[in-house]
Amino acid sequence: MDVRRADERFPGGDPAAGIVSRHAFSFGPHYDPDNLRFGALLACNEERLAPGAGFDEHPHSHTEIVTWVVEGELTHRDTAGHETVVRAGDVQRLSSAAGVRHVERNDGPAPLTFVQMWLAPLTPGGDPAYEIVHGIADSTPYAVPEAGAMLHVRRLAAGERTAVPDGAYLYAHVVRGVVRLDGEELAAGDAARITDAEGVEAVAVTPAEVLVWEMAGQ
Repeated sequence: MDVRRADERFPGGDPAAGIVSRHAFSFGPHYDPDNLRFGALLACNEERLAPGAGFDEHPHSHTEIVTWVVEGELTHRDTAGHETVVRAGDVQRLSSAAGVRHVERNDGPAPLTFVQMWLAPLTPGGDPAYEIVHGIADSTPYAVPEAGAMLHVRRLAAGERTAVPDGAYLYAHVVRGVVRLDGEELAAGDAARITDAEGVEAVAVTPAEVLVWEMAGQ
């Protein structure tokens, strides 16, 4: 298990424009050849947008983009004709395939925080696709078969225990609270990368929310 702390993330965004970003992997000008990906995961970005701030239209290709809103409302528009508002507890996936452009903004009155994760598809190309699942439940993993991956959401009360899925690659990101994972204490923004996971358990030290990616070997 390789633990990466919140304060080790690469800073990004444009704070003067109301955009604060923290990158878990090599990203943009913050190039780190030893931190390009883990399993299928290429990026895990924590984004904070002030009201009225956002990312203007920009392109993506050959990437599965999964977004989890922590608080606030995210407005999404893309060149495939989708326009939605993503709220806390929703899972949004944009399969950029051979190419798509999109806009992401905070058009609401309150600050917006979201976690965006990029995964490499098993087969590049194809047609772009979009999906949003409102109010995903802890007991219902979200499958991204295009990347051989499954997202598990764990919302835990203090003292609650939960089994972490076994897998060739597991990535656990703490959204809020404090959890103890395989004896290691992780706070909000911390993440753990686990290879050949088997019998790992998470225990909530405080009320907590954790995103866990279960990924096949690539």
